[in-house]
Amino acid sequence: MFESLGNKLQDILDRVGKERQLTEAQVKAAMREIRMALLEADVNFSVAKDFVAKVSEKAVGQEVMGSLNAGQTVVKLVHDELIETLGGKAAQPELKTEGNVWFMVGLQGAGKTTSTGKLAAHYKSKGRRVLLVAADTQRPAARDQLEVLARQVGVPILKVADGETPTETKRRVDEHLKTDFRDLVIVDTAGRLQIDEALMDQLADLQAALQPTESLLVVDAMTGQEALNVAQTFDQRVTVTGLVVTKMDGDARGGAALSARSVTGKPIYFAGTSEKLTGLEPFYPDRVAGRILGMGDVLGLIERAQQADLKAMEVKKPGDFDLEDLLTQLRQIRKMGPLGDLLKLIPGMSRALPEGFNVDEKQIQRIDAMISSMTLKERRNPKLIDGRRRKRIAAGSGHTVQDINKLLKMHEQMKDMMKMLGRMTGPGGKGMKPPRLPNVPPNLKR
Repeated sequence: MFESLGNKLQDILDRVGKERQLTEAQVKAAMREIRMALLEADVNFSVAKDFVAKVSEKAVGQEVMGSLNAGQTVVKLVHDELIETLGGKAAQPELKTEGNVWFMVGLQGAGKTTSTGKLAAHYKSKGRRVLLVAADTQRPAARDQLEVLARQVGVPILKVADGETPTETKRRVDEHLKTDFRDLVIVDTAGRLQIDEALMDQLADLQAALQPTESLLVVDAMTGQEALNVAQTFDQRVTVTGLVVTKMDGDARGGAALSARSVTGKPIYFAGTSEKLTGLEPFYPDRVAGRILGMGDVLGLIERAQQADLKAMEVKKPGDFDLEDLLTQLRQIRKMGPLGDLLKLIPGMSRALPEGFNVDEKQIQRIDAMISSMTLKERRNPKLIDGRRRKRIAAGSGHTVQDINKLLKMHEQMKDMMKMLGRMTGPGGKGMKPPRLPNVPPNLKR
């Protein structure tokens, strides 16, 4: 989402970062460019104005800090202010040992029901006993959709009947909890295509009956600045405690998400990153700021690896790297998410990749299909794969013999490269110098 804004800010800061000393005129010129980049990214006007004013105030006359030169000081100031704009410290919903009732509110189409299912999956994985309440009686099949999600997650669901009063819903929830203890109840409420009094009255009545401990507003990042107006209106009637921003994996300019904390005063708890049940991540302002400025997110990369439960491969000699090993590694990497997203989490990688670079995820699937069509003996000893076997593998995987040839050649190249790395880093080798991160102040490297 923030790719366009990130590229512009990185270009500006790259130019500034090369300066040993900065004049006031140079700082003002850079700040004008940053303000324009923020406005073009659909950042709220007052937020962009305040952002630039605070950075300018700190930058003008700023002494060189430690080993940083003047230009790098500005980079650090922009990074720090970006974190503050996004919310400063990461915040999460309050969780007590029991009696947690969360209210999910938002307009229709924002991803409220899907986010409810994702939250159930997220907290179930943390050991919480979750109960879902399908209270959206307005949208056709909304209750059925949540029931499907509850089944996938493996948690119980209570479906509110048409015409059921909030008092009756409260009584049914309490009865359910007496026979089946649950320490987290998540209520999916009704939405509308636009805010109206009938919607707000219904939400206020249900809120008064259930007394939720958290009211989470689900906002669609694709709606731009209107999402902020929606957040303020909901907060006036149902007292929103935090935001869940959905569709962060989309191609919106990202300004609304960047402005949400400053304009609404409410923290962003979670960000929706995909349609999968696992596509919900806690929102960390410092990590998002790092991604925007091309500094990567190593902690995010490590967490993805832990969530995917990647198991270390058996250590082999570099020359023993066979097609079975290649298939295992590809499948483990795919558990962590799209390869293009993973590359952006590596510090400096977003700037190193050429503009418009995209990873062909289907190519990885094709390699998987070709290797899967081989016998175990062929995977472990690719030299057995003669012309007749190549025809069989091509037919079995839906590819051509030329595709199989390319795969085998690629494997040989990877094997040779691993041998070379083994000589360089093995006993008696000269070793390899770690890559230097481009234009990242030393105290910001992770």
